[in-house]
Amino acid sequence: MERLVSSFCEMVRIDSESGNESRFLAVLAERLTDELGASCALDDYGNLIARVAARESSVSQPILFGMHADTVKPGIGIEPVIEHGVIRSAGETVLGADDKAGIAEVIEAILTAQRHPPLELVITREEELGVRGAKHLDIASLESRIGFVLDMDALDAVVVGGPSKMAIDIEIVGRAAHAAMEPEKGISAVRVAAQAITELDEGRIDEGTTVNVGVVHGGEIRNGVPERAVIQMECRSLSHETCLAVERRIRDTFERVAAAFGAAVSISTELSYRASRVSEASPAIAAAVAAVESVGLTANVRTVVGGTDASILNAHGIETVVLGVGMRNEHSTSEEIEISSMRSAVRIIRHLLESFA
Repeated sequence: MERLVSSFCEMVRIDSESGNESRFLAVLAERLTDELGASCALDDYGNLIARVAARESSVSQPILFGMHADTVKPGIGIEPVIEHGVIRSAGETVLGADDKAGIAEVIEAILTAQRHPPLELVITREEELGVRGAKHLDIASLESRIGFVLDMDALDAVVVGGPSKMAIDIEIVGRAAHAAMEPEKGISAVRVAAQAITELDEGRIDEGTTVNVGVVHGGEIRNGVPERAVIQMECRSLSHETCLAVERRIRDTFERVAAAFGAAVSISTELSYRASRVSEASPAIAAAVAAVESVGLTANVRTVVGGTDASILNAHGIETVVLGVGMRNEHSTSEEIEISSMRSAVRIIRHLLESFA
């Protein structure tokens, strides 16, 4: 089995569901030290920062490559299988190509590049939980001003912007009552939640804005009017102002409906990250487009409503573009990746390394 494939398969066999990445990061740090001569350290949140010296280059300014260590659930006991040039999971788990394919590809590209500038490799924790690792990353220790995050699926992707995301937690408190003996004395928190949700615009609101109700939980017993209901939802937009406006509409809707039923409502929000876009004049974009085209693809320069670590890096002044690793059906047990796609991704990354040298 070739080194790239073997490396990837070894990585996905190490459990690293979000919040449980420490063993994988320890193994990875040892490998980066041994194979790349990297200087590795964990920041206070447990993110791995590895620095690799330049090869055949007099450039002093480092370039950043970002990946994330965690996988979504179900991600325990992953066993990769190879069939007809495609790597899949053998069982009822994800494969973990999101994002360990990106890590394997970056390592292989560095090993095989004829030259490259100094590198800062940033492997974050808990990206899948709302880029938590990136939000706690020791940004001040980084010297890079240009970066590339390997975390998209399609190899032609050159993602230059991302959204603002607002996490919204809502608790509704009604009044409990016996559902058969005196239902008229109760105020159903579940009904309040249902009414408010049906009044919302949900799904894709416009080309750059989405709303999703992800979790609804209410009641405790079958024969009781439910006193409490909890809703976990989010809104995103490529426009920060639109994201804030949608959040206000959601808040107003729940407060109005709760008041109409005589229920109480409490709403808490958290801005997970703010909309950002890389300047069209950035050398990161030009280099990414050239690298993608070097493998015969036409670069698809675009923005996405999904969040990545690039949102945080861009907010701190590191012009960061997101590139594809070749995976398909990520976040599902049908996740897979073609070996040929991994090889093409290595060529794209290697082109970047050598162009910045």
